[in-house]
Amino acid sequence: MKELIGHQRKYLRGLAHNLKPAIIIGQKGVTEPVITEITEALNKHELIKIKFVDFKEKDQKKDIVSIIEEKTDSHTVGMIGHTTIFYRQHTDPDKRKISVPERSL
Repeated sequence: MKELIGHQRKYLRGLAHNLKPAIIIGQKGVTEPVITEITEALNKHELIKIKFVDFKEKDQKKDIVSIIEEKTDSHTVGMIGHTTIFYRQHTDPDKRKISVPERSL
């Protein structure tokens, strides 16, 4: 999927509002098992929240988010406090749960 634009991010943030964090990243940071869990969660749900427990600095979180995006081929929808929302469209069109609008209504 190509890069998300403003109204698409807003739409996905709205869908993610009631979600609970699927993954919690602690003091060990992003390890291979964590990447595997994130990939599985994205395959199952397409839209997930990840909470950072031991990373309080915004720069630290941004670095981790960019690593996650790169290794999971996902997009950041938004970051609020210590929680970040990630989206990755399912590769199989029949298994897609979320239909992201192409343009704003």
